[in-house]
Amino acid sequence: MRGFRLSVLPLGWAFAAALMLSACSNTPIDNTAGWSNDKLYNEAKDEAKSGAWDKAIGMFDKLEGRAAGTTLAQQAQLDKAFAQFKTGDKIQALATLDRFLKLHPASPAIDYALYLKGLINFNENLGLFSFITRQDLSERDQKAAKDSFETFRELSSRFPDSKYASEARQRMIYIVNSLASYEVHVARYYLNRGAYVAAMNRAQLAISDFQGVPAVEEALNILISAYEALGMTELRDDTRRVLEKSFPKSAPNPNNSVAETKAWWKFW
Repeated sequence: MRGFRLSVLPLGWAFAAALMLSACSNTPIDNTAGWSNDKLYNEAKDEAKSGAWDKAIGMFDKLEGRAAGTTLAQQAQLDKAFAQFKTGDKIQALATLDRFLKLHPASPAIDYALYLKGLINFNENLGLFSFITRQDLSERDQKAAKDSFETFRELSSRFPDSKYASEARQRMIYIVNSLASYEVHVARYYLNRGAYVAAMNRAQLAISDFQGVPAVEEALNILISAYEALGMTELRDDTRRVLEKSFPKSAPNPNNSVAETKAWWKFW
């Protein structure tokens, strides 16, 4: 009588089978697999509203793939960028927006994409703890401010009637004032340390590049002080006349400091 014989897999096959079983057991279950695109979008929005930004990002990412080529996919991409911004992942948010602008140049949401991109760079400059340190935007690196300005300018130029255009123009005004204040801040730094030629150069830059902004008044004051220290009395007097004509209510500023004013965007 032929006895029962247990078949034995070769060692290599047994090891591969074990790996496959292990991989299957560790594969995460996608609870959204049977959802419609609309249900997935609504659930993602609910997660975003509750502040669960990471969950929302994952759902928007899935929807972007499942609904590729539709307006819903475009909306998911924009919402994902906003969620990334809210998590503080500004690099990814900007990358998502740049991809959207490249892939959908005719989208009716281009104005919003530009607005969000400008806003991300604008808030990058303000910083998370500026309300504690009271450090003004003019004292920070200005690259993000310039990027923000260019984006807002593109928005207001291409879409002047957009509902985001008015705010974009307001933020542009602030950024220009900030960039001028940055030059004045550096000029004041040099002046206070006796680097009068450097102070003069930065003050002149602020005056020539940012005509008509409030910081020009302080730049002229710094320029007068630098000319005085260098013994350039004729240039000092000429600059003083320009100051008196341009800012008739200007008072001498012996401390070379700009009076603090509350910026329009500050809520504290």
